[in-house]
Amino acid sequence: MSSDFGISVDIGTSGVRAQAVDLGRSKVVSTAITMNHPIPGANVMDHLSFSIERGGDCAHNLIIGTVNKLVGLLDIDTRDVNRVAVCGNPIQLSIFEDIEIRDLAFAGESAIRRRDIRSPDRDGKVVSSVDVGLELGTDADVYIPPAIKHEVGADALAMMVKTDFLERDEPTLVTDYGTNAEMAIKTGDDEIYSGSAAAGPAMEGQHIYRGMLASPGAISDVDPKSWRSIVLDDDLNPQLGDIVDPETGEIMDRGEMHDMAKGITGTGVIAAISSGLESGLIKRPNFTTPDGKIYLQDKIPITEKDFLEASKAFGAIRAGHMTLLKATDTEQEDLHNMYMSGASGTYVDARKAQNVGLVPPSVNEIHQVGNTSLKLATDLLMDPEEIDRLQEIADSIRAKHIMFAESKTFEKIFIQELAYWQEGMPFKMYNDFLERSNISRLPTKVKKAEIYEKVDRDIIEIGEKGLKILKRIGGIIQKEFEGCTGCQKCVKSCPEKAITVKETPTSHSIELETAKCLGHGCLRCERECPQNVLKITKMDLKPFNKETTCPE
Repeated sequence: MSSDFGISVDIGTSGVRAQAVDLGRSKVVSTAITMNHPIPGANVMDHLSFSIERGGDCAHNLIIGTVNKLVGLLDIDTRDVNRVAVCGNPIQLSIFEDIEIRDLAFAGESAIRRRDIRSPDRDGKVVSSVDVGLELGTDADVYIPPAIKHEVGADALAMMVKTDFLERDEPTLVTDYGTNAEMAIKTGDDEIYSGSAAAGPAMEGQHIYRGMLASPGAISDVDPKSWRSIVLDDDLNPQLGDIVDPETGEIMDRGEMHDMAKGITGTGVIAAISSGLESGLIKRPNFTTPDGKIYLQDKIPITEKDFLEASKAFGAIRAGHMTLLKATDTEQEDLHNMYMSGASGTYVDARKAQNVGLVPPSVNEIHQVGNTSLKLATDLLMDPEEIDRLQEIADSIRAKHIMFAESKTFEKIFIQELAYWQEGMPFKMYNDFLERSNISRLPTKVKKAEIYEKVDRDIIEIGEKGLKILKRIGGIIQKEFEGCTGCQKCVKSCPEKAITVKETPTSHSIELETAKCLGHGCLRCERECPQNVLKITKMDLKPFNKETTCPE
């Protein structure tokens, strides 16, 4: 006897997650995730640039190909799929839907009009799975939730709707912690200010020496007293790992996840740095350990370079929070509540997050709520009429979006954050600068807030058939560049090992794996080319398979 199924999809900046839902039982059956994004880049602006440069069809096909592969791992008969729901930020959803995206590259209506760009409809809608390219063997309805406005997407709406953020009367912050940290503040009336801080890939465990996304084998937390690592098991549940000497890596006590750590995710980086600061092993910006490293289970190190990378994220997110406070004339001491969503917001120890500036020090309550974007998509499957209510909520919110990249307040604070973390600026000097700039000073003491852990893991329910990981996605960008000598400097410069150089009968061919490439935020390969011939934008995309075909 067949069942009716739905598929929920969350397209994030660092990866894609999908779930199969038995609609008759209102129950999650299985989950599949990727470890990265199929489009080059570690942030949404790289994905946007790639889409504009290559043409929307190319980026669309890369994402649709990835979703189709994930669906194939969900272990259901896709001919029984009646509904699909997809959530994400405006850039990701526009690429998925294959609609105009250039308007998202500019701030303000006048800039868009000058370029004769017509912004598409980003209200909640239902489209055909066949029309967007999903391969289900049937034509299912695809539900796409609305954006509040073109800069504030369905993922931001999800973190507001799937908590009681909108019902709060006192000043409240909500943040989806990730590579691009979506955040919003509500100050007691219906007015909401939002922003998105380009926190960088360290929040997801990327650009970290042994970093990885939240997945089995990732160190997700560290006990600051014993230095015991907490490691995610095959079901993404945190389990006890080994106690080690942080200065040498010597095992002091074995845990049930002994010898099973593969790397460290963003929350583990936060915990290790917080513990290092608390214990004195870190004196901003240097480590006091013999070799300049802090060791965790299985000799997985945190390096001074990792600290500098992570501190950019700490600074960007705290600068974002403080910019929203300034915009609403809210003092630090008047901020009451904090909602933390996303993988980093779920697995991180909230007090350690406060120690590194990711949570304001003055809040009374901290709520950790999990992946609200995927949850919103799953709820849409269960109740399709929910899309009308979401549209009503989106229409009713008087949201003002602050472009942090253009905000002088954000710029001032972020510069001081870099000085504090990376140059050792004293805390008093930091606060004195804020005061001179008419910005609320940070409290000298962290308030002991009540912490409410609403979920045990980022993906609340993985289903009876468990979790599967799709490891190879995207395609190969390839070109034979005239003048290439095959010196391999581009290969050696790539931090993600995304490049190979192959000899051809006439010259050398350079190949780059899109899902590994860090995009425009890196380009070390281009800078290191001694012949100055390598140009990423000139390369042709060769798909791994037919689902990821891009036009030549």
